[in-house]
Amino acid sequence: MAKQRLRKEDDEGEAFREAVKDVTPLRESGRVVHAPQKPPPLPLQRLEDNRQVLEDSLSGSAEPELESGDALAFLRPGMSPQVLRRLRGGFWAVQEELDLHGARAQEARALLADFFNAAHSRGLRCVRVIHGKGRGSRHGEPVLKREVAAWLTQRGDVLAYCEARPAEGGTGAVMVLLQSRAAKREVREDE
Repeated sequence: MAKQRLRKEDDEGEAFREAVKDVTPLRESGRVVHAPQKPPPLPLQRLEDNRQVLEDSLSGSAEPELESGDALAFLRPGMSPQVLRRLRGGFWAVQEELDLHGARAQEARALLADFFNAAHSRGLRCVRVIHGKGRGSRHGEPVLKREVAAWLTQRGDVLAYCEARPAEGGTGAVMVLLQSRAAKREVREDE
């Protein structure tokens, strides 16, 4: 079989030489032909890291840090700690609330997004989101508490949030301070 392959390759080589025997080579033009440049290396690990960060941010799996004990709190970087103290103390009146009791995570996320879009269009500054205490959940822990906190942290219009005072829902709700429409316009004009 090896002899047949060699014979076939010899026959093909001979056929090629016969076909090009009358061809004259081109004259030397004096041009220099450069080797093609190698493409720059791809930063595969950085691309994978960026993809993972984006996926985590969209899935809501990013866990906000707990300030102390079980109390959820968030303050957008660059904001004065006084803002969070005022929010905890009830400085801003609650203008609207969203109750997520009984909602599944995907449904709750959609309801939350719709609620905040409506709140923004109405110019609301302070809202309450009731996520529940988890007493009816399978493990007796609040299912939506950390999810809601993660989703709120991802929203650019949320300046701060903290657990509600006991009379306003306590550990089953969060008070949320939203960026004013005037402040949003100023940010857009600066960009």
